Amino acid sequence: MIRIINHGTYLLKGKDLLEKENAAIADRNLEPQSARKNTIAYKILSQHNTSGDNKTIKIRFDALASHDITYVGIIQTARASGLTKFPIPYALTNCHNSLCAVGGTINEDDHVFGLSAAQKYGGIYVPAHQAVIHQYVRETMTRCGTMILGSDSHTRYGALGTMGIGEGGPELVKQILEKTYDLTYPEIIAVYMKGKPRPGVGPQDIALAIIGAVFKRGFVKNKVLEFVGPGIENLSMDFRNGIDVMTTETACLSSIWTTDDKVKEYFAIHGRAESYAKLEPGEIAYYDGAIIVDLDKVVPMIALPFHPSNVYSIAELNQNLSDILRVVEEEGQKQIDNPSLQFNLTKNIDNGRLKVDQAIVAGCAGGSYENLVDVASIVENHSLGNDSLSLSVYPASQPIYLELVKNGTMAKLMTAGAIIKTAFCGPCFGAGDVPANGNLSIRHATRNFPNREGSKPGDGQLSSVALMDARSIAATAVNGGYLTPATDLDFAPANLPYSFDRKIYANRVYNGFSQPQPEKGLKFGPNIAEWPKMIALPKNLLLKVACVINDPVTTTDELIPSGETSSYRSNPLKLAEFTLSRKDPQYVERAKGVQKVELERQNYVSNDTSLLSPSLKELCAFLTSLPLEKAEEVLKETGIGTTIFAVKPGDGSAREQAASCQKVLGGWANIAEEYATKRYRSNLINWGILPFTLRNPDQIGFGVDDLIFIPNVKEKLMNGDEIFPVQVISPQGNRAIELMLTNLTKEEREIILSGCLINYYSK
Repeated sequence: MIRIINHGTYLLKGKDLLEKENAAIADRNLEPQSARKNTIAYKILSQHNTSGDNKTIKIRFDALASHDITYVGIIQTARASGLTKFPIPYALTNCHNSLCAVGGTINEDDHVFGLSAAQKYGGIYVPAHQAVIHQYVRETMTRCGTMILGSDSHTRYGALGTMGIGEGGPELVKQILEKTYDLTYPEIIAVYMKGKPRPGVGPQDIALAIIGAVFKRGFVKNKVLEFVGPGIENLSMDFRNGIDVMTTETACLSSIWTTDDKVKEYFAIHGRAESYAKLEPGEIAYYDGAIIVDLDKVVPMIALPFHPSNVYSIAELNQNLSDILRVVEEEGQKQIDNPSLQFNLTKNIDNGRLKVDQAIVAGCAGGSYENLVDVASIVENHSLGNDSLSLSVYPASQPIYLELVKNGTMAKLMTAGAIIKTAFCGPCFGAGDVPANGNLSIRHATRNFPNREGSKPGDGQLSSVALMDARSIAATAVNGGYLTPATDLDFAPANLPYSFDRKIYANRVYNGFSQPQPEKGLKFGPNIAEWPKMIALPKNLLLKVACVINDPVTTTDELIPSGETSSYRSNPLKLAEFTLSRKDPQYVERAKGVQKVELERQNYVSNDTSLLSPSLKELCAFLTSLPLEKAEEVLKETGIGTTIFAVKPGDGSAREQAASCQKVLGGWANIAEEYATKRYRSNLINWGILPFTLRNPDQIGFGVDDLIFIPNVKEKLMNGDEIFPVQVISPQGNRAIELMLTNLTKEEREIILSGCLINYYSK
């Protein structure tokens, strides 16, 4: 059902995919570089590139979007960097901390701050429960041929002709300050769709099939996916959007689709007919690879814990249940890395069937109009029962909710026993519908990382999530919680055309774009704090290894947990207390200990004290063990901080806090074999953290509390060096290794030299 072409391919007239050059191409003497310009992605990127260079591009976006666990930090950073007004439309949505259930008033305090910022700087404020961030953008801000940057990793609007990119907050700050988003020109991969999905197969099934085929191979990492081929015309817009939003889980940079009359109709329904334009590749377009999707061969899928790429067909799982679950348990136990917690899925086997405990359809992936109409068609005239299984559905926006009420869909769902809730992203990241300890939840949502659903391993809790399509979730729910593919049912989707009522937003959303009110004051709650002062990069660095993670991949959820901790993202110091709390609970204590020594060093350098503290004397002893003279003088020019080692950190969310929390606690560097995503590496750079990689992966072997001395790091960074000789000081003795800093732009080097993006702009 999915086939990968791992080399350059040509697409003729938007329909015929050629795996190698043929006579039609040879006759035109068309080189790949020239034919690449005929892709949709190349055209859009070129139109937004301000560099005049097609190798290193500098993008200015058409609009921005953030939600309520990112916009406070972004605005605070921009304020510290010279913000006066929002130069392009910027939507501040409130769909993550909507429940206002953690920390007293702090969630609603953030919302009050967001409205005051929209009024002062000319932004768009979407109150809580109106829409999840990506649905609001789809309905009101997309436009064919444009680009939108969001501070959420699932910023994907390709099916509507808009290239969406999800990044950490500092990248949005750059756009607010009318700077650029810089990257090397990305490779473009064709996603060639043919055929038509069979009844009962939904967008999540197609998405999971693609993710399962490409993620572990790293095939599309930091690349653009361009959806083409005759199969697209067989997909509705909700179906396309449902596939598109999940492309984030492939680790790609962005996505774009050909557009047609269905896209045109979508914009007309939403009162924005002028936003449509025909997008299609040129007559001969070249791609750096391809993914061929036979839509009619895709069957209902399930992504078992703990990653969206851990994909099986439901039929395969049901046929080999015990064997597959034991493998998943074994791999999952390694990820949990906590022998006191036993990951057990086989306990959910009941009479040879997998029985689940909870079912949810929600968010930007699950809460679409068509998904919920189809769920209602399946559960109609059934009872979901009064046992432990529950089914909760979250319409992605109030306009969707209203239409479902008008056409009777909500009545069908409620009569069957489903729980109807408002637009909210909580089930996706652990701030709502947290399963009971040991339970298994099936969800049409975006991720199923360890503990992302809200469980706390430090408190002895462990539950898990499997990702499925809404249709198979409904089929499972009406079958008493026993895992059932929707294709096993005699399922006929209801034909209920959608009508969008724009009055809902007109009556409630504040739209102040191009009308800033600078005389307005920002409204701060007691939890909203400024960023702490951060110093510029010193001449040398002496770093203590504060955490070592040898997992194949480390997610941003593991670096800084989601769930209730998200409520503290407006307070950098409080949030930092949760850093690595579910992966290495001792990290914060270690980092604070090192940070205390650095403050002692700064006091010594500033002549606040003329005496070396015992800790500084100890470090001088370490420095003396190196081929250096006058250790005390070297110490004055040597910043003391922490680093973490992880094999491949940064998969998942765009959250900048995965980097900023390390910085707040005195982090100066990450060391990795590679970085899982561009956005995490960018977050490190924007917070002044050196994103080192190992020149020789055989040199791993770091231990917690090892010291790493990096001499002349400032000078080497200024000179554009990419190889950094360092000394590792450990109980096993000293050793010399080499770290790498590659592909840094001049501006990125200057940001790190300044200590962080705030310092860079304040200069």
